[in-house]
Amino acid sequence: MSEARIHDNVEIGPGAQIGEHVIIGMPPRGKASGELRTVIGANAVIRSHTVIYAGNRIGDNFQTGHSTMLREENEIGNNVSVGTNSVIEHHVTSEDGVRIHSQAFVPEFSRLEQGCWIGPNVVLTNAMYPLSPNAKDTLQGPVIGAGAKVGANTTILPGRTVGESALVGAGSVVVDDVPARAVVVGNPARVIKQVDDLGCGY
Repeated sequence: MSEARIHDNVEIGPGAQIGEHVIIGMPPRGKASGELRTVIGANAVIRSHTVIYAGNRIGDNFQTGHSTMLREENEIGNNVSVGTNSVIEHHVTSEDGVRIHSQAFVPEFSRLEQGCWIGPNVVLTNAMYPLSPNAKDTLQGPVIGAGAKVGANTTILPGRTVGESALVGAGSVVVDDVPARAVVVGNPARVIKQVDDLGCGY
């Protein structure tokens, strides 16, 4: 049975369950093993084939699915879960209670606020003009507001904000900011109602 590989300068809290073939503290390009401190809080469940790069600071009760990847230097709160085959790039902020489902992509400089929900196959983007000469200098990750829900197969353009408690319907393409508590659907996503109109205890 293959054991997990834990690099230097990694702190894992009590009660952790770590699956086979997991790598924690993987140094990013240009850094040596142990150069960046990695912290994972208590009661983590890190399932097989997950890779967590160095420099992540992760709170308690963190969970991953299988084959999840977290790049370096993210700030992740308590009670966060990241689903199978999802990718979290570097310098992402994820506050307490965030739920990211399977096969989602969250690029660098994104911000996921408290209790937001990212459905399966959601793609957040951060480069307005990919491969342009200054693309790397102008990256802007989206902001997903507290309690907002983003339906499956949605794409969100760079720098857009999905407001607090908003609901983005499945398959939408978000090209403009979404107001707080709005329900948006379509390509491009447009406001069709307010969450208070849904009548489902949202």
